[in-house]
Amino acid sequence: MSPENVTDYDDVTMYGLTPQKQEQLLLAQNELTFIWTTTNGHGMGVTMRYIWRNGRIWCTATEQRARMKALARDPRCSVVISSAGVDDEVSQSITFKGQAILHKDQETKDWFYPDFARHANSPAPTPEAFVAFLDTPARIVIEVVPQKTITFDGGVMRDTTTEALS
Repeated sequence: MSPENVTDYDDVTMYGLTPQKQEQLLLAQNELTFIWTTTNGHGMGVTMRYIWRNGRIWCTATEQRARMKALARDPRCSVVISSAGVDDEVSQSITFKGQAILHKDQETKDWFYPDFARHANSPAPTPEAFVAFLDTPARIVIEVVPQKTITFDGGVMRDTTTEALS
C-alpha cells in the first residue's frame, strides 16, 4: 500500500522492519519477553537476557524454572523483542513464534556462556565471574528456532503517515 492510500492504522502490516533493521535490533538489544504455555493452556511470559546467533535466539535458565518444565513438555514458544532502551526515537519490535531446543551438553555451554557473558550486560564484575555463576549442573541453554516472524517499524509508520498527510 502506498502512502497516498493510507487513511488509518487498521492495517499495520506494511510497517515491518527490513531484514537489515531486524538484524540490527536483534544484535543491539539483549532483553526479550519469553512466552510459553502452561499445562492448562494459559500463556505466561518472563523477561530474559538473550543473544542472537546464527538465526536463533539463545538464552538460559535452570531446570527448576516453570518455563523449563513447560518447554520440556511442549517446545512451542514465542519471544518478543522491542527497541526499548536501544532506540528512544523509534518504536521497533520483533515477535518470533518458534520451537525451543533445550541443551544440557557441555559443548553448547562452552561457547554459549562466554558469548552470553560478553553481550548480556551481566551483573557480575567480569565476564569470567558471570560464566562461573552460570555454569551449574542445573542450568540449561535454550535455543529458539524461529518459525514465524512479525515485525514493526514505527519509523516507517511515522514517515508513511507524514507522506500521506502531505
